[in-house]
Amino acid sequence: MNKTLYILLSLIIAGCSVIGVDKFDQESSRARWITASASDSTDAPNTWMLFEKTFVLDKVPSQAIARIGADSKYWLTINGQEVVFEGGLKRGPEPGAGYYDEIDVAEYLHVGENTIDVLLWFFGKDGFSHVSSGKAGLIFSLENNGLEVVSDSSWLCCVRPEYSTPGEPYPNYRLSESNIRYDSTVPQPQMQNATELGTWGDAPFGKMFPRPIPMWKDFGIKTGELIRKGDTTILKLPYNMQMTPVIKVSDEVGGSLVNINTDHSTSGKTHCIRAEYITSKGEQTYESLGWMNGQQIIVIAPENVKVQEISYRETGYNTELEGSFNCSDQFYNLFWEKAMRTLYVNMRDNFFDCPERERAQWWGDVVVLMGECFYSYSTSTHALMNKAIHELCAHQAEDGTLHSPIPGVYTKELPGQMLASVGRYGFWNYYMNTGDIQTIRDAYPSVKRYLAVWQTDETGLTVYRKGGWAWGDWGDNKDRRLIFAGWHYLALEGAANMAETLGYKEDAEYFRKVMTDVAKGFNACWTGSEYRHPEYNDLTDDRVNALAVLAGIAKEDKYPMIIDLLKKTEHASPYFEKYVMEALFMLGEGEYAMERCKNRFGEMVSHPDYTTLFEGWEIGSSKYGGGTTNHAWSGGAITVIGAELCGIKPVEPGYKKFEVRPQIAGVDELSLEFPTVRGHVSYCHKVDGKDIKFSITVPAGTKAHFVYNDVDKWLRAGTHEVVIDGYDE
Repeated sequence: MNKTLYILLSLIIAGCSVIGVDKFDQESSRARWITASASDSTDAPNTWMLFEKTFVLDKVPSQAIARIGADSKYWLTINGQEVVFEGGLKRGPEPGAGYYDEIDVAEYLHVGENTIDVLLWFFGKDGFSHVSSGKAGLIFSLENNGLEVVSDSSWLCCVRPEYSTPGEPYPNYRLSESNIRYDSTVPQPQMQNATELGTWGDAPFGKMFPRPIPMWKDFGIKTGELIRKGDTTILKLPYNMQMTPVIKVSDEVGGSLVNINTDHSTSGKTHCIRAEYITSKGEQTYESLGWMNGQQIIVIAPENVKVQEISYRETGYNTELEGSFNCSDQFYNLFWEKAMRTLYVNMRDNFFDCPERERAQWWGDVVVLMGECFYSYSTSTHALMNKAIHELCAHQAEDGTLHSPIPGVYTKELPGQMLASVGRYGFWNYYMNTGDIQTIRDAYPSVKRYLAVWQTDETGLTVYRKGGWAWGDWGDNKDRRLIFAGWHYLALEGAANMAETLGYKEDAEYFRKVMTDVAKGFNACWTGSEYRHPEYNDLTDDRVNALAVLAGIAKEDKYPMIIDLLKKTEHASPYFEKYVMEALFMLGEGEYAMERCKNRFGEMVSHPDYTTLFEGWEIGSSKYGGGTTNHAWSGGAITVIGAELCGIKPVEPGYKKFEVRPQIAGVDELSLEFPTVRGHVSYCHKVDGKDIKFSITVPAGTKAHFVYNDVDKWLRAGTHEVVIDGYDE
């Protein structure tokens, strides 16, 4: 069949600006960690403190970089103006260490008397995303351009007694945050001189690293129409979001308890974050500063309290949805929309598995979320990936094993997730998309050390290691021995690529030899119709057979049997389904991959009550860890659409060169645009009768290798149109 192919390449000019800051020498800083007076109870979980400092300026500098460290979070006001709404990052760049923020505060200063106010929230407990120092503390340094304002005992401070912890139910043990009760009837005590605890690097706060990710994006306070049902008032939010609730109430009596929840204050049977407010007499407005997530704010108040208004302040990771997608199948348009919402609600201090139950950086999730980010959100997300990689490596155990979620107090190794992290889809995919060689250089020793933990048996197959939790995937029928072997092969591939890139020739040769051994052992498990380990007795595992294809272990002579198997076997959870889809595209079964995605994800995509995608196929199923309704790993098909359906992926680091190898797969009309480190790439195709028209936008300084059937041309960046016609399929 004759087709006409149009390829349009447009020049893109990309630029950026960097604001320099003075180099900060922590050792020479005069700043001290400070806390409230020893006479106060300063180190109990969920303690809030207020710090204040007044100083005089004869001249306002053009730039004034403040460095602020805290255990755990802070809100900064200067001269009555809000400067930072929730500063600080959860602790853990390496064991015993924390982060500090760098903020230019010059615009908030003026000649004469200036006042700094810092409200501090001390979590005071560990979790799956935070390791407490055990001590509430603040360090503040404004030491540049001839200006010196530093935290010391001259600062005034007090514990804020109006903040306390509500009774049961408490948030589950995975969360370091507590529920917050604010009693507006409690008077604020007199401020006293702060107590000094030490300087930068001192125990218990340890080494402090500069914040590697942007400050949060604040969308401002918004409101909406209220629904009233007896003592309950509900504000429906436009989508699932990270937000702080704001209530405006009036009480003729005062001292009344108002409960503030969201529809995600419980997840299944797991208790998450909620808040309480004790009214004073009259009209009042209160914002609960500990962020929650959900699609509804639910306020329960006694009869004497009138809820006049509920509003919300959405905050989140500072990135933009620069990617766009549209196609002729409305299912995938809705899938994209829900996947993007789920992805965004799972980014903040780190990548989350979910924003309510855990807020934890499980690395199986991170691998999938990174892939989605590359085809959707702006390149500021790369900093969050960089942070995640460095944290994972920094917390490597003495025996060489890696574990996540990191940072946090969970130290069990999930072997499959850890192998996925350091391999093709994890660290190596980060490098190919970003070109960040330094992070690969930093991470490689940890990767090499971790892979040394893994051994092979007499057949060459990966020796089974249970680790701390032999998870493998949610769901049933998991052939774990071969699941781990598949991930091991892909991890070895990633390590070999890193070694070659860094010039470690002998390491690369060793890794590739082990890959050959693993493939040999894996193929010894071929039964003639499927991959199955001899000791595995349950139903045939689609995950294993997909991994064999992805890794290149399965050769073309096995493809027909594997295709038949994948068309009738559906054991993979939403986490693993992304990899099954990708394998189907590699098998030339893209159309079935898209059909399978629609069939398996249909319920969660079409569900009218949720703007996000689920953890498992069912809501609240005990099979899926409690079954949250906002797990971004379920959006993995976004990566498949970009990398396989549109066929766009880098072939040289940092998108210096990339390929476009599309499969139409039954989607007759499609457009995709997304940012790269070199500028935006856009792609579209349209089937028109017997013709297919393609349009591709290529950033300046890059090359796109377009491959469609027997068409294979290197096209340099520039503005021109190439017409190729008269070829047969």
